This record gives sequence, C-alpha cells and structure tokens, in this order.
Amino acid sequence: DPDPDPDPDPEPGAETRGGARAPAPGSAAEGVFDLSGQVALVTGGNGGIGLGMAEGLVLAGAAVAICGRDTGKVDAAVEHLRRLRADAEVEGFRCDVGIESEVVDLVGFTVDRFGRLDACVANAGISGDSAILDLSLDEWRRVMAVNLDGVFVTLREAARQMVAQGEGGALVAVSSTSSEHGAPRNAHYATSKAGVLASVRSMAVALAREGIRANSLIPGWTLTDLTAAGYQYDKFRDATISRTPVRRWGQPEDFRAVAAFLCDKRNVFHTGDEVTLDGGYTVY
Repeated sequence: DPDPDPDPDPEPGAETRGGARAPAPGSAAEGVFDLSGQVALVTGGNGGIGLGMAEGLVLAGAAVAICGRDTGKVDAAVEHLRRLRADAEVEGFRCDVGIESEVVDLVGFTVDRFGRLDACVANAGISGDSAILDLSLDEWRRVMAVNLDGVFVTLREAARQMVAQGEGGALVAVSSTSSEHGAPRNAHYATSKAGVLASVRSMAVALAREGIRANSLIPGWTLTDLTAAGYQYDKFRDATISRTPVRRWGQPEDFRAVAAFLCDKRNVFHTGDEVTLDGGYTVY
C-alpha cells in the first residue's frame, strides 16, 4: 500500500491549507518567463484558475485581456491584475463563450485594444449536477455549449487571428481530471472536458505548420467558486485530500507558472500535450 502520508511533517511555521503546505509567496512566472511584448487572452479570467493563469501571464510581462459573464467580477479582476505590475496592461470584456458571435467580438476587441494576439487560454467553463437517468438533453447541451463549443470557437477565432499575423502563437485549453475518471453526477461535464482534449490534439496537428502550438491543461481539485460547495463538505474534502500526495487542494496561484510556460513562444517544440497539475492526484 502507498505511504498514507508522504509528507507528515511540514517545516515549523509553514502556512497550511486543506491539511498541507500552501503555495509560497511570489511566483515562478515572474523572473523566469519573459512574455514581454506578447498579448494573451484568458476566457473566464475573472476568477478561479483563469484568474491564477492571468496573474502568471501579467507577472511574466504579457499584456492580458480577460473576459467573463459577470461584469462586476471582470472589473474587480482587472483592477487586481493591474496592481501586480506597475506597467501592467490589462483589459476586461463581458463575454458568454457559449454564444459564437460574442466570442468573435471578444477576439476583435482584444486585437483592437492591443494590436495583436499571441496566446489564448480557453478556460471558461460551467458545471452541473445530475444523475445519469435524470440528465435531460437540455442540461447536457447547456454544459456542452460552454465547455466544448465555447472552447472550440474561442481557439478557432484565436487561431484565425494568429494565422493572419503569420508569427505563430499558443493555444491552451483547460480540461479536468474528470476527463479521465468516472463522474457519476457530472457526465456532461466529464464528457465536455474529454472532448476538449481530443479537440486540442487535432488543432495541434492541423496548426503546427503555421507555428501555432496547442496544448491542454488538466487541473486537479482546486478551490474556486465552482468547487467551493464540495470543499465545504468535510467527508468529500478529506477523501480527495487523502488521495492527493501533496495533501491539499490546489489554489488559483498554483497555475501562474504553468500559464506562462504554456504561452511562452520559446517552447516551439511543445504541442499536442496534456499537462496535468493536480498535486499527484491521478497517479496516487
């Protein structure tokens, strides 16, 4: 049997969250990756993992556009991101990625504001809760419209802009460990996230000759607005933490450095990949 506690004794004074060491202050994105002069778009960048990724891109020097459906959250996130660097260039837009025309406009607004687009992170997503036998087609399609259709349209529009520029670029889609494990009350969510992986693989092959890389990010359990209810359920939280070698859920700031890595133009040979960031959950 695996060691029930790979790291039972954190150093004295270490801050903990969910039973294990929390992320250290600062970010590897700042000082290691240099995205100066690049423009990145992050859908769902007004909270959770998307905001963490937007933070990493700003800290690495990129100009960043974010979007979300809640304009109040978008405005607050923009102000937060602008405070991360004295010279930060950040804009926010309202967009429902489940509506094709709004995504087309979003990419247009981003290019109008910053003049170009070098990286796009398709992160916006929604969840649901329904037993298989009760799952209606309308509910199925509601989740698919955002999580799968929205990702496809977002990356397609970003790719069109990158091809027009002729300088390559980076596409990133956020999937989930649900794409790999059974999700009995979340079949539509899990299916949408598995579809994201297949879509990105196809994009990686189709766009390689244009110098455009496409990769997926697979986060593990991460504390966000979307998962907060589950985290409050002690039995569920403790069960997931016990299966995670680092002994905690992820935090949005854990995704700063990986965002900068995936969007860095210097990684010209990295495409068609699925990067898992889950504290070891899927291998333990």
